[in-house]
Amino acid sequence: MQERKTPFSKKLSMGILSTLLVTSMAACSGKGEKTGSTADGEGYKNKISIMTTAYQPEPPTKNSPALKELEKFTDTDIDITWVLNEYSEKVNITLASGDLPNILMIEGKPPSFVSAVRDGAFWELGPYLKDYPNLSQANEIVLQNSMIDGKIYGIYRGRPLGRNGVTIRKDWLENLGLDMPKTIDEFYNVLKAFTNNDPDGNGKDDTYGMVISKYAGPLDIMQIWFGAPNKWGEDGDGKLQPDFMTNEYREALTFFKKIYDEGLINEDFAVMDPAKWGDPLLNGQTGVIVDVLDRAHRTQEEMMKANTDLEDPIGVLGAPAGPKGERSLPTLGYAGMLTIPKTSVKTEEELQRVLAFIDKLSESEAQNLAYNGVEGTHYELKDGELISLSADNKSMQNEYTDLNQFQTGIPEDRFYKPTMSVLREEEDALMKENENIVVPDPAASLISDVYATKGQQLDNIIQDARIKFIVGQIDEKGVDEAIKLWMNSGGKEYIEEINQLYEDTK
Repeated sequence: MQERKTPFSKKLSMGILSTLLVTSMAACSGKGEKTGSTADGEGYKNKISIMTTAYQPEPPTKNSPALKELEKFTDTDIDITWVLNEYSEKVNITLASGDLPNILMIEGKPPSFVSAVRDGAFWELGPYLKDYPNLSQANEIVLQNSMIDGKIYGIYRGRPLGRNGVTIRKDWLENLGLDMPKTIDEFYNVLKAFTNNDPDGNGKDDTYGMVISKYAGPLDIMQIWFGAPNKWGEDGDGKLQPDFMTNEYREALTFFKKIYDEGLINEDFAVMDPAKWGDPLLNGQTGVIVDVLDRAHRTQEEMMKANTDLEDPIGVLGAPAGPKGERSLPTLGYAGMLTIPKTSVKTEEELQRVLAFIDKLSESEAQNLAYNGVEGTHYELKDGELISLSADNKSMQNEYTDLNQFQTGIPEDRFYKPTMSVLREEEDALMKENENIVVPDPAASLISDVYATKGQQLDNIIQDARIKFIVGQIDEKGVDEAIKLWMNSGGKEYIEEINQLYEDTK
């Protein structure tokens, strides 16, 4: 591939350029590894180059039987540059060089990529998605989350959007004659019973309702139950305002203080290390964690390994109903995007060829090759059940592991999976159900210059005020003063900028 100079490379900040000078030798030595090109690909209709991450020390080579089958299925000679670590550095170096692959996986929205997009270096893909059977089924909320300035510049790599929920001691509920809570009031009553009514039956006052750490995630999830917006919401005039300026946020804050004052959560939550957050649940001290739903099966497996007398102690809940019904805080719904540079894909015809390739990767045969390898070599099916033939052979696993790093998962997973436990099936079902109740962030695609420079300071003001109110160090007036400080510290400009960007995208 010939080196090409691109307009945006001249606009990289001096800080990024300095980083490139320091890291280029390291990043290009051993961190990016091509599969190589052989005569095997000469008969294919297409040739497509890809740069993406790898998580195994030895990602698939050009001789991988799984990659060969994927090439046959897509009628494409696939040339992959694997990057084993420090991916963001490699992306910056690649963007600055102008020597770009046909498909460049981008993690998040790094400044160098946003700058390149605004300089017109990447194809806007939104208008084309409707023309492809799989890509046309992309989730609208995830698309919005992945946008830049209201437009789509990458095909997202899908992850569960409705992943958040409640992990709860189901056996404790049964011990106390309680049902799975369906409303916030019932959720509160469960926390109270887990604290006061000896749910483990040991005759001791040694349990409490729910564990929280200094990680803000659980509070963010729960305030959505009360009707608060997801980061930003429209006011009565159709203008965006931050979540903490709404009445619903205050109602959630009052609830958090109530369960703290009544001892229904751990007193040390504001300083608890998130790495130790799950310990009280594992140790039988508490009965509830609000987090990602897949925490449930991991917790249950650890608990049953430590105590073989336990039998399916854990249950899951999506979201208890609040004043506005059932509402859930979504994840971003994606992990990285497949972007298409204009320097390597020059015409609309070439663009459509690349998009057709990405679309075909979502077919079940392609997904099985990427996640399970070749049937008969890496796995087999017995009565419809997936049986791995490579579970104890790392070199065989290396032949297909990481081929999923350029999978989109749109519209959904279509590959064979091992038989799951009942709890895992419940988690998966809830994640899908949650997609119907997630609350999108209307400003997710908006890139704020104010936030880029002052965001951490602004976030800290509100997060500190929330904790201080919960533990009783400030009252409602103190919260109002914190919001005033937020406004005077750049918040006013942030709101104005977000609303201007919001209007522009409309």
